[in-house]
Amino acid sequence: MLHNIFLFKGKKNLEDLNIYCYPKEIINVNDKLLVNNIIKGHDKENITTNEESLSTCKILSHHKIDRPVAQFINDYNIYTSCIDEDIIIGLIFEDDDNPYDYKDIFEELLCELLNNGKKYSFDVEMEVDNLLISMFIDLRRYGDEVIEKPPEIEFYYQREAFFKVFLFGIDEVGKTSFVRRLKTGEYNDNYFTPTRKFSIDYIHAEEKGLLAVWDMPGQRIFRSKWLKGLQDSNIIIYMIDIANQRRFEESKKEFWKILNNEELNGIPLLILGNKSDLVKLSDKKYENQLQNLKEEIFVYFNFEQIKKRSWKFIFTSVKTNFNIEKTVQTIFELL
Repeated sequence: MLHNIFLFKGKKNLEDLNIYCYPKEIINVNDKLLVNNIIKGHDKENITTNEESLSTCKILSHHKIDRPVAQFINDYNIYTSCIDEDIIIGLIFEDDDNPYDYKDIFEELLCELLNNGKKYSFDVEMEVDNLLISMFIDLRRYGDEVIEKPPEIEFYYQREAFFKVFLFGIDEVGKTSFVRRLKTGEYNDNYFTPTRKFSIDYIHAEEKGLLAVWDMPGQRIFRSKWLKGLQDSNIIIYMIDIANQRRFEESKKEFWKILNNEELNGIPLLILGNKSDLVKLSDKKYENQLQNLKEEIFVYFNFEQIKKRSWKFIFTSVKTNFNIEKTVQTIFELL
């Protein structure tokens, strides 16, 4: 399974080399031996194929893209392609993966994203980040749904139902902490900060099935990628930080931007009002307070206008574990 993607910019001059990685900073400029070996894999004398450039791109191309090269360097299972003779984009797989299983999809994505569609600028860091996350999402989905599933998933998949859960929301609402709580039962105040990480976690609910939870980054520059991850979802979960009303308008806008997409009609929806512990006044008034807050949230977000799908709203607190078990029950009820 693909677990990282990287890009070298300026391979002709190592002193000016820029390295981008997603989702983890797995390679840096101090890894000189690794970096040099990756670059050498694209020296003309080391390329044995007779067709150096892809022929699948349209004639009016923005970039010259070489065919991918597989390498095993420093215990890294790497598959790379060279762009314009100065940029290398690479995939890092698990040791026992066959990179050539991804050859067609890798080439198609390079052509689609660099030549046949939007022209990305490699001089703008945000556009490089967007390119890497776009490719990572598509390649992970391809690997997850087409190539193969990890052994533990295959074991459950043969016996029980398998569901894709798409979890999204703006940044700092608690999505990744929620997934970690579901998977491990743990919570740590200092464990997570807003990151660019996209991940897929598998959660086995006894006697009910296996949930593949797609946790998408909520930062503004990544929200345009949500629709990529939403494809083939069995249920979608939207999380709101109910203690931060200053960002309600932003959250509402992003919510309806997704929900108004007709391709998603009919997909069940679960809305989580997270961080309920931060609005708790007293045990005696807590239920009444939540009921009043729920009514206010429904009005503000126009939830009563949700149509063409089954949906529910639940207050949660990932920190205190409030209603976390109920969310799993509700997911299967909606499914």
